[in-house]
Amino acid sequence: MAGNSKPRGAVRGSKKGPSTGSGGNNKRRLEGKGPTPKAEDRPYHAAAKRKKAAEKKDGKRGGTSSPRAGAAPRGRSEKPKGEIVSGRNAVLEALRENVPALELIVARSIDVDDRVAESLKLALHHGLNIREVHRAEIENINANSQGIILAIKPYQYSSFQEIAEQANHPMMIIALDGVTDPRNLGAIVRSASAFGAAGVVMTERRAAAMTAAAWKSSAGAAARLRVAQVTNLARTIEDAQKLGCFVVGLDGEADVTLSEMKVAKEHLMIVVGSEGKGLSRLVREKCDLVVSIPIMASTESLNASVATSIAMFWVDEQRRKK
Repeated sequence: MAGNSKPRGAVRGSKKGPSTGSGGNNKRRLEGKGPTPKAEDRPYHAAAKRKKAAEKKDGKRGGTSSPRAGAAPRGRSEKPKGEIVSGRNAVLEALRENVPALELIVARSIDVDDRVAESLKLALHHGLNIREVHRAEIENINANSQGIILAIKPYQYSSFQEIAEQANHPMMIIALDGVTDPRNLGAIVRSASAFGAAGVVMTERRAAAMTAAAWKSSAGAAARLRVAQVTNLARTIEDAQKLGCFVVGLDGEADVTLSEMKVAKEHLMIVVGSEGKGLSRLVREKCDLVVSIPIMASTESLNASVATSIAMFWVDEQRRKK
């Protein structure tokens, strides 16, 4: 444009410093960086990450001091001994039924609702130790704990000899052949206590144990009635026979009905089979008599605890008659 003396275009500014290289004659000269580091020594290499993970697994901490002696690893809590009951409803029901417990474990960040508040109140009433831990620690014990866990005392089993020695006369002992449902076990213990049985005998393997579920089903009867575990039920039946017990097995396919049994006033051992298979072959052969409970043809079978209760009621009724 006329009158504009400034030229158009980019204006190149002056650049500080030398415009050519130093020729390697000053302190910025090129220096060798040494050999290429190993892959495991490069921080962002996959091999370095694997090495770091392996060191952590072995308990090493590269470049850091070792943890204090005796300090528990973070995020882990000492797992309670014996069985545990987890979940707000399950813990509250167990405490209501006065299931023998060791301690109540509660997460620090737990949302205290009515169930948690009542559980804490019952735990204090029963004199239980209440342990407060981090959420991560309690989830390490049980991932579905809902922030609360009840540690149960291991059940103290009796022996068959103790049951026989403490039995009233005529004695009645209940033997379980492969009953696997703990709720059935608890219900049988409850009925056995109600009808005056001396105790319940069951096998150690392939059978239910006196867990928290069994305790709840027994409604406290497990604290009053002796329960024994034996390694061989057939041998225990032989021991009962030596003591003068008449061994009666319950089986839905037996020809003799319960009402036809004439030995109700004798010393008895009533043997109940599993929920699905019934009496095992060897145990059935050891029984002095096998009886059935008549039911409608449309019903396949009775629950193990129901059948046991009916048999005990009938025996108790016969013994009350003069």
